[in-house]
Parts: sequence; structure tokens; C-alpha cells
Amino acid sequence: MPAEGAPTRFPAGFVWGAATASFQIEGATTADGRGPSIWDTFAATPGAVVGGDTGEPATEHYRRYREDIALMGELGLGAYRFSVAWPRVRPDGAGALNPAGLAFYDRLVDALLEAGIEPWPTLYHWDLPQALEDAGGWPHRDTALRFAEYAVAVRDALGDRVATWNTLNEPWCSAFLGYAQGVHAPGRREPAAALAAVHHLLLGHGLAAAEIRGGRTADGRPHRVGLVHNQTVLRPHTASPADLDAVRRIDGLRNRIFTDPVLHGRYPADVLADVAGVSDFGFVRDGDLAAVSAPIDHLGINFYNPQWVSGDVRGIDPAVVEGDGDATYVGSEDVRFVLQGLPRTAMGWEVDASGLYDVLIRLAAEQPGLDLYVTENGAAYEDEVGVDGAVHDADRIGYLDQHLRAVHRAIADGVPLRGYFAWSLLDNFEWALGYSRRFGLVHVDYATQRRVVKDSGRWYAGVARSGELPAPPSAAAADHL
Repeated sequence: MPAEGAPTRFPAGFVWGAATASFQIEGATTADGRGPSIWDTFAATPGAVVGGDTGEPATEHYRRYREDIALMGELGLGAYRFSVAWPRVRPDGAGALNPAGLAFYDRLVDALLEAGIEPWPTLYHWDLPQALEDAGGWPHRDTALRFAEYAVAVRDALGDRVATWNTLNEPWCSAFLGYAQGVHAPGRREPAAALAAVHHLLLGHGLAAAEIRGGRTADGRPHRVGLVHNQTVLRPHTASPADLDAVRRIDGLRNRIFTDPVLHGRYPADVLADVAGVSDFGFVRDGDLAAVSAPIDHLGINFYNPQWVSGDVRGIDPAVVEGDGDATYVGSEDVRFVLQGLPRTAMGWEVDASGLYDVLIRLAAEQPGLDLYVTENGAAYEDEVGVDGAVHDADRIGYLDQHLRAVHRAIADGVPLRGYFAWSLLDNFEWALGYSRRFGLVHVDYATQRRVVKDSGRWYAGVARSGELPAPPSAAAADHL
């Protein structure tokens, strides 16, 4: 570790980027032949999204992408992780391609490369074409097959210039928030369907990765493919057997139900036993797990906060219980999440950067030699443009500083972590919370679409350009490492 007060330097070649998602920023939801997605339908459902907000106009990135790329250059980014909107490319999810939709991503990739920024497309960040949901959605096997076809179309259009690919973003959210708890699109509360969605999302990943793997760009770089998982660390509220078992169960449904198939070609036996009353996993066919577990080149990790869990909250003040297991964790509805009295973001998430370190150490030990990337990490706070025209978001700087120090510590301890992407480049549509939460390094005035780089953006730009963290702004920056 560096001497006290000294800068913290990252390895040469470390990738510094920022991330976004198509539905959250693009807008233009009916432009140039784009079809409806499940998020268009969900957002139009009364009461589904805070304030009745929708993906229109978002941040108008579809029309302002060149302005946003200029901001990326101002922030010193070497890479930009964006997602491709499936309904923009193939409006009904299958059948005819939409040339105008593909042309947008063609222009985006060219403009990024012209600016010296490496494009990192994610093929699926939750905006399933509504036509495929009408046919059954992710619980239906055919959706995985259609996803592979869509991946081929995007690969054929962009693969001559794009070297690094991600198939899925956070399949946990797609499956459990969308099909079990119903708080994300498509808003279903069907536990058995959620478990089927888990498998078909992973199968879609495996089939799409097989289509991308082995390709090369026009200048000879091999295609590298992975997926992005929101791995987290679950900690017992106490050392009681009930709390320890709660950790096992939630870890199984949050982490291992995804990482075990991808990394080891199997579903965890204890998870299958936990959910046996809901599903027998009869949707798994011969050859599926071989496809899912074919080697990946990297694993992306989205991390925001650890959680403390309890299987017995008797005697705990209800004020410190953060939600509950309800339908999100199928078969673990009795589990509760218990706040620890740490500082919290505007999302209500407790800040403890040691959780990111623990996640990285765990995955590096589980799959030695696999390249890891932090593909999302950031925080929402109550940002405002001050009378001086600036956004002074010291809390976000503190959050990023703490987590980057955790990242550096993990690298020093041997984790093959190759890059970090801040979430997010811009304030944007924050899913079921609409425009009420701001994660961006860049402030967006949604009425005028005016962009203002926040103090955190300028701070991050200094880190990205220099490859080092300055001395901590205060002793609090290392409180939770």
C-alpha cells in the first residue's frame, strides 16, 4: 500500500470508463422505426414509475451523442460501456432488422473511436422487445434463441470495430425484479416464471457468446466476451444459525444461481433444494449448461452496497429493517435485510466499500486467472446546481474515492482487475424511480437537456488521466476499508 499521504497509483493499461444504458438515456422511443420495449409498456402503466416518468425524452442521447462523447473526452475516459437497444435493432424481437436502428450504433461506435474512446457494448440491459414478452418473455425458451439471433446482427454490424462485448447486464434484476417481485418491467409476480427466466437469460448469454467468440476486428483484435453480474456480499446480522442460514440462502439466489452455471456448469444443489417447492428446473435441457459455461474472457461486476441479513428479526427495531425478502428471493420470504447505521445514499443504500473488496477477492479465488472489471459503481445523492452554476457533490467524491481505494487494495492483493466504469456518465431515467434519483458524473437539467459536469466528474477525470488517486480528502475516506 502507498505511504500515508502519497498518491495511489493504478497499473499501466488499467481501463477507466463510465457506463450507461440505452433505455435510461437514449429517448427517441418511437424514432426511426424503434419498436416498443417492456420498459415502455411498464412505464406507461399507472403507478409503476415514480412521477409517471417514462423513457421519453430521457437525456436525448440518441440525438445528442456527439455532445456526450465530447463530455467523455473532457472526463478523460478511455472506454464507454453502453447498451444496444434490442427493439431499436429488431423492433419485434425477431424477423426483419431495422437498418436505421443499427445505423445509430454504427455512428456511435465511429464517433467514439474518433475520440479515442473504446466502445464496450452490452447487448441486453433490460429493454426486451414487447413482442417477445407477449410471446412469453424470458421464462420462455424461445427468447434465448431470439437473443442469439439479435447478437449475430449486432456483431455483424459492429464487430469489425468493437473488440470487447458483454451479453447481459444484471440478469438477477431481469429475472427476480421483473418476474418475481414485479417492481421492474414486465411487472410480473410469478416465482416459477422468475426461475425459468434465470435459466433462459443464462442460456441466451451462452448462445450469444458462442456467436461472438472467435471473431476479430478489422485490425486483427480478437473479440472478447463476458457478461455483467451484480454480485454482492451478504453478511449475517448476528452469528445465530438463523442469520447464517439466511446468508446462505440469499447468497444462493443473488450470486451463486448465476455464477455457478457460468463458471462451473451447474446450479447449486442447495439452491435447487431451497426452491424445490416452486420449480423442479425441468426447463434445463441436455447441453444447456455446457453452452452457459463455455469460457468467458472477463466477468463484469456491478457493485453498490453490501447487505446484512437475518432469518429471525424478533426484537429488532422495525425502523432498521430494510425491505424484506418478499417475492424477490423465491423460497426465502422470511429473510430480512437489517441496516447497520452506516451513511446512506439517496437510494437508502448503506456505504461500505469493503464489500467491493470482498466481492473481488471471492471471485478471483473462485475462478483464478479470469479478468475482472468493475462495470458499474456509483451513488445517487440529492444534487443541485448551485448559484455559481456548479454541482458540488462532495458525498459522491467520497463514495468513489472509498471504492477506488478498495479496488486498488484488491489489485495489490492479486486480483486480476483490469478496469473500472463509474455509474453513470449522465443523470438519467432511474427505472422505477423515474427521474427522481441522480447517479451521474454529469448533471442533466431534464427541462432543457443542459449538461453540467459535477465536481465528482472533474475529480474522476483527474483520476482517469493520471491513473492515480490523490491523497484521501479526509480520514473518513478510508473509514470502511
